[in-house]
Amino acid sequence: MLERPPLSLYIHVPWCVRKCPYCDFNSHESTTDLPEQEYIDLLLDDFLRDRARLDGDNKLVSIFIGGGTPSLFSGDSYRYLLSRIEEQIPFSENIEITLEANPGTAEAERFAAYHDAGINRLSLGIQSFDDQCLSRLGRIHNSEEALSAIVIAKQVGFENFNLDLMHGLPGQSSRQAVKDLKIGINSEPTHISWYQLTIEPNTVFYNRPPALPVENILEEIQTNGHELLKGKDFRQYEVSAYAMSNQESIHNLNYWSFGDYLGIGAGAHGKLTLATENRIIRTRKVKQPKHYFSAVNGRDAEIKEIPMQERSVEFLMNALRLREGFNQAQFEKRTGLPFEKIAKAVESQIEKGLMQIVEIDDEISISTTSNGYRFLNDVLEEFL
Repeated sequence: MLERPPLSLYIHVPWCVRKCPYCDFNSHESTTDLPEQEYIDLLLDDFLRDRARLDGDNKLVSIFIGGGTPSLFSGDSYRYLLSRIEEQIPFSENIEITLEANPGTAEAERFAAYHDAGINRLSLGIQSFDDQCLSRLGRIHNSEEALSAIVIAKQVGFENFNLDLMHGLPGQSSRQAVKDLKIGINSEPTHISWYQLTIEPNTVFYNRPPALPVENILEEIQTNGHELLKGKDFRQYEVSAYAMSNQESIHNLNYWSFGDYLGIGAGAHGKLTLATENRIIRTRKVKQPKHYFSAVNGRDAEIKEIPMQERSVEFLMNALRLREGFNQAQFEKRTGLPFEKIAKAVESQIEKGLMQIVEIDDEISISTTSNGYRFLNDVLEEFL
């Protein structure tokens, strides 16, 4: 039977100082003063409309403020926004509230105000500690500013923070990639998001591709980096997410476990379980800031139900990204489908050595093997 999973909130801030050539997120360069207060008011209106869709009492387990560059907004704006949101949906006792921040000096100076506003986790978009690599990526900060931002984050009280680091960068050697990781680890974050640069459509790099490391170097980077993180007690719990013990991102875990999340802001996506109606819907807001501002009767670009026959695949596309996978009860509660729907395909993948059944904390879990995790797309094809 379909049950409501935990509820999160995603807030999108679509502006940045300069669009990076690899970025395919909904971000827009702004050379003028941002309409900060007006956008905050629209976010609240957007939130209240989405709040009305919920079919029962909920508490928010996490909030993630992403972009763009959310650290272009003030701490006072977020204090006001978060307090108004909490008036409508209570926060769980251990709510995780994350803000993405760029490590430029102007943004770093705001960190104390963010902490005072109730934000308890930062995600710093470092990408690299090598100035040449940063320049090739079009980043507006340098390595010194990155290290300074980490120091400031600690000084103002952020005990829980993530570093975003990329590898497979233009002109990057295996040694340079591992050096980035070592510097990041020595900065003592609780969490590291470490992922390979990919060339996405609708980016500058797609139209003018840079020279990237060849395959054997990419494999060497991946192998050496993973072993380094593992040796420093960073456990890989998702494809590109590594955390110290009990420091996994609550927001990440809810997202990949097919949990629910409201999505507000220009271009934001959401997913909601309407248990009383036996429906799961996805929402998407209008993408362009000017359209988001001009909308009168709501800012939905799309509200789409996940068909019953697609629920199992949607669930698995998320849950199998987690190293620990999922259990039978979770599948049935999150999809409203009997486990028998996928049982034969799971058995087939086990026979191929791509999936496994393991016991974790006295609970039976279904996950990929190391080989299956490496070829996740091939595993998912079995369930289409």
